[in-house]
Amino acid sequence: MKKKTPKDSMAITTEIVLPNDTNTLGNLMGGRLLHWMDITAAIACHRHCNRVVVTASVNNVAFNQAIKLGEIVTLQAKISRAFTSSMEVFIDVWVENNSTGTKKKCNEAIYTFVAVDQMGNPIAVPEIEPETQEEKERYAAALRRRQLSLILAGKMKPSEATELKALFITD
Repeated sequence: MKKKTPKDSMAITTEIVLPNDTNTLGNLMGGRLLHWMDITAAIACHRHCNRVVVTASVNNVAFNQAIKLGEIVTLQAKISRAFTSSMEVFIDVWVENNSTGTKKKCNEAIYTFVAVDQMGNPIAVPEIEPETQEEKERYAAALRRRQLSLILAGKMKPSEATELKALFITD
């Protein structure tokens, strides 16, 4: 399988926050944002492997700033690392003030998807070749997050987590 860059697998979605998307404070509901992130991340993963993909986990979500009624939300999803059949995808959420046009990053999330065949069984995905410094940092961090997840799930012994140990052990 040919390696791909995160840009090859990127997905961008733009939404406007409408009254039905908000809570009683006039802020975008967290569940609606999670829904938008899941769809955008799924598109990025599908573009990466050209297969049906399913959400395996929502690894981290940071609701750093409220998004107000009428603001324009842009979600950018990029694969940070591909493993055998799973892909970690990083979603950056930007908000645009509809009056001033000012854009700023307000939230982010990390999801994991798995590519599956017609029977729902995991199937191999292409590797990622990071290019930018940010992509390289996210690529390296993805392996540490995966090792931690495998340890917590009882699928890896802590002694086998070489990337995690490297954070704590200095020679």
